[in-house]
Amino acid sequence: MATNGARVKVSREPRRQLNRAAWITVDDGLTESQCSVVDVSPGGAKIVTDMIFDVKDRLGLVLLADHSKRYTCEVVWRRGKTFGLKFVVPEPTAEPPAGPVSAA
Repeated sequence: MATNGARVKVSREPRRQLNRAAWITVDDGLTESQCSVVDVSPGGAKIVTDMIFDVKDRLGLVLLADHSKRYTCEVVWRRGKTFGLKFVVPEPTAEPPAGPVSAA
């Protein structure tokens, strides 16, 4: 296979490196555990937990100590105590179609 030597640069989302406390919730919010956010971008985050535990395909991530905003995340990859997460954007709810207006 011949190539012309040109490389295509893949544009990535801006990332913010950090190492701050956050909290994850599993089991529909029944189990909460502290973790560290190592990297975060608009599309997801990389977290490290203190202990190995069974994390399903989805979890909640809270980045603020007051627990005011919970992000629904999908686990994209896992390596021991480190997890790659993708933020799940909720689907907009469709409004029911407007029926014919009847004159009374």
